[in-house]
Formats: sequence, structure tokens, C-alpha cells
Amino acid sequence: MTARLQGRTALVTGATSNIGQAIAVAFGAEGAHVVVSGRSTARGAEVVAGIRAAGGRADFVAADLDGGAAASTALAAEAARVLGGRIDVLVNNAGIFPGDVTTATDEATFDQVYAVNVKAPFFLTAAVAPAMVEAGGGAIVNLGSWVARLGLPVGALYSSTKGAVETLTRAWAAEFGPSGVRVNAISPGVIRSPALGDRPHPAEVMMRGTPAGTTGSPEAIAQAAVYLASDEAAFVHGTVLDVDGGRVGVAVVSGT
Repeated sequence: MTARLQGRTALVTGATSNIGQAIAVAFGAEGAHVVVSGRSTARGAEVVAGIRAAGGRADFVAADLDGGAAASTALAAEAARVLGGRIDVLVNNAGIFPGDVTTATDEATFDQVYAVNVKAPFFLTAAVAPAMVEAGGGAIVNLGSWVARLGLPVGALYSSTKGAVETLTRAWAAEFGPSGVRVNAISPGVIRSPALGDRPHPAEVMMRGTPAGTTGSPEAIAQAAVYLASDEAAFVHGTVLDVDGGRVGVAVVSGT
């Protein structure tokens, strides 16, 4: 533990599995008091227990962020209460991923994906950021995606929501940054899920021809989140940090 977040409080949405869980665990290891939020009480309790067993501080707050402003506002209020009255760091991680092509996507799915992936973090940020300003500052970390900037023939709906999140990141940095709230985003590449076990990632082929040459781990994203939440990133505003093994920005040309 390097205690980069010692004394801070943090709310991590979608923190009961995969990237969100890794971020919550990393924040706890760095000294933050973490609210683990998600829909599953059982999984949330497991994440909290793991953080506490490692010497960290964590509590679970159940939330179904369906896009309604009421759900986001209620989570902000309850998390602040559990954390002793303030949220220093917000990580907007919760999201859903339907991989259908455009012609197979119905209106109900369209509305649901935008509600969860865009409306929910929008209204959660609207509820949390003013309190950060009043407290003298804070940090917001949004989760974008590499597919927001590299077109694929499937998943257009999901890609567009992550493009919206990255645009909101820059807009919020302009809106809240002058008042002391830093807003940045992480753009993960193809990240392995622990649920896959030893099975290959369905999108592993997309990492061929990249410097990394393979998929990334949730912990790699978590370390980027720690950096953006910490004082080490005090001069970083409105940035989308690619943690994608070079997928978007680099092409490796083989000489063989």
C-alpha cells in the first residue's frame, strides 16, 4: 500500500464485479474509504469483505441505476451518509453492453442502454459534483471504451454511449474544473473478465497487431483510476486515458 488515497472517500458504481470491483479493491488498498455500489447485495458483500480483510475500509450501498434522476440522487445521498458526509472521488463505471447490430436493436433496448450508460452517470454527477465544489474539490473518473473511437460493425449502440461519456468528461472538466473538481476518463481496451476463467476472450483477436498483443486485466484499469483520483494527477483535466494495450493509437508492422 502506498496510501495515495489515504483519508479520501470514494463511490464506485458497478463495483460488484470485473473492472468496478478491481477499482474498489485498489482504492481500498490505497487508503480510501470506499462505497461499493451495485445491484447484487451478495456480490457487494463479498467485495466489501475482501477489502476489509486486506485492511481497508468499505461499505456496500445497493443501487439499480436505471437512468432515473431519482435513483442517481438517492445513491449520492446514501453514499455520502455512509462515508461521513462527503464523497471525494466518484467513479462512474456501471454500464451494460448489448452487442447487437443496429438493425437487430429495438427501441426498448436503445432507451435502456442510454438510460444506464449515459443518463445514470449524468444525474449522479449532477448530484455529487456540487457537493465536491462546496467541499473545496474532488475527482470524477468516468469509464469510456476503446470502441468509442474505433468503429466496429457490431455494438454501435454501446459505442455511441461511450462516445457520449467521453464528451461529457470534457464538458464536465470545463464546467466543474475551475471550482476544483477534476473530471477525467479511462478508455479500457479488451479486458479479461474473471468469469471467463481459462477460456479465451471473444474479442481477443482484436488485440492482434497491438504492442501488448493480448488482453488486459481489470487491475490495469484500476491502477489508472487510482492515478486519476490521486494528487499525482492534480494537473490532469478533461483527459481520456487510453489503457488499451495500444489498440487505438498504435499499429505494429511486422517485418516477417
